[in-house]
Amino acid sequence: MTGQTGEAGWRRFVVYWGPVVGYAGLIFYLSAQSHPDEDLPSLLGNVNDKVLHALEYAGLGGLCYRAFRWGTSRLMATHALFFSILTASLYGVTDEVHQLFVPLRESSWQDWLADATGSGLGAVAVRWLSAMSWTAPFLTGARPR
Repeated sequence: MTGQTGEAGWRRFVVYWGPVVGYAGLIFYLSAQSHPDEDLPSLLGNVNDKVLHALEYAGLGGLCYRAFRWGTSRLMATHALFFSILTASLYGVTDEVHQLFVPLRESSWQDWLADATGSGLGAVAVRWLSAMSWTAPFLTGARPR
């Protein structure tokens, strides 16, 4: 029985935290590029840098919320919104420090503020979407709440 519980725990960890680690790795990779604008599609060239930071970290904030809400203990899950915003925002700090050491890149508190804002928006959006209960009225006869 213990082996099954341990295996289920690992599976749960991989399912919920694997995407967070993978996404954080992608952010790290992009931050390590001296010319990230060459790697991005040309249509993103006209978008403000702060908007891109916010969108990037909205994804991380949403993934962190998902992981803290369903991939942790009940105590952590009850504070998933707080922990997800905190974690993604602190990762934003490390990202800005990392960029200090990348040639031709610069770090700024405004970038971190955009990261933190995006983290919060992403976490709140995933919380809101996960709280919605969608049913098919024509199948069950019930109305969506």
